[in-house]
Amino acid sequence: MIYFDVTQTGAARHHSGLNRVNVRLRTEAGNAFTAVAWPNWSRRVRPDDWFLTTELFSEAERPGLTEWLRSRPCRLAAVFHDAIPLRHPDITWPQSVARHPEYMSLLAGFDRVFAVSETSRQDLLSFWRWQERPARAEVSLLALGADGLGGDRRTEAPDPRGPLFLAVGILEPRKNQAFLLDLAEELWSEHVVFALHLAGRVNPRFGRPLLTRIRHLQTRFPGLLVHHRSATDEALVLLYRQARATLFATRAEGCGLPVLESLWQGVPCLCSDLPVLRETADGGGCLLLPLEQPERWKEALRTLARDEVAWRRLAGSAVVRPLPRWSEAAETLVRACA
Repeated sequence: MIYFDVTQTGAARHHSGLNRVNVRLRTEAGNAFTAVAWPNWSRRVRPDDWFLTTELFSEAERPGLTEWLRSRPCRLAAVFHDAIPLRHPDITWPQSVARHPEYMSLLAGFDRVFAVSETSRQDLLSFWRWQERPARAEVSLLALGADGLGGDRRTEAPDPRGPLFLAVGILEPRKNQAFLLDLAEELWSEHVVFALHLAGRVNPRFGRPLLTRIRHLQTRFPGLLVHHRSATDEALVLLYRQARATLFATRAEGCGLPVLESLWQGVPCLCSDLPVLRETADGGGCLLLPLEQPERWKEALRTLARDEVAWRRLAGSAVVRPLPRWSEAAETLVRACA
């Protein structure tokens, strides 16, 4: 039996990346997983069962969990996303920063840990070495799916009616929409014509200054900046169909699902030159740009807005490159926990 943890995800009210991972794996695994929530099931397990979690946890949030894990009532597996709360505590929720060291420490006692990127894998191993913590866990990679929005993959480049750029992600400093707004304001002031659509809810702790900035620019440049605060997956697919390219100027990621999902829709991506994004972008359809060189971003936007040949070349590589599926990720976990 594989008991699949939905303690937090089952009650989630929004579609975060962590929630998408949980829901997609559970959907694709079907009857192979038995969904459970702490602590209602903790006495059911047998030594040859598996407990598999994609969620974040701590003793304060789940009283009794630490002792339960250490007692090893069954075999333990987890999906590890990132060490962002430790690397960027200034732009992360305080409770996440407080939770993460304990969470990462507990993972060392699991049997299997699946990191969503090589970058995250190395961060976890480095943390255990820094703590001088002996690790029982075998840490391997789990390629997350590009087909998170559903539907068949686009095998031809889209044919957008005009230069429209799309940025998907919660509005917050880590996703770095402020950088994109700076670029757009400068280019619009230079009479470079394109639309910028932002799709994502607003981080209630960090995102309000961004919302104020958006409203200001919407007044200055009517019709060029649109914020989709609560776009459904169906609405996102429609936005991708209109986009010339997606923009992902993130400062830190565990995997970078928006890049994968953009490529699945046949839309090329301009993204920050982070090691974790190189793991995806090097396969084609992406243009990696350093955040410390905004002029290169501006030039790339000018080119993709105006140069049909350059855009077709980048879009063409997006639709032919290999991409992972969620069914493959679920199968990997099911096989590992057999």
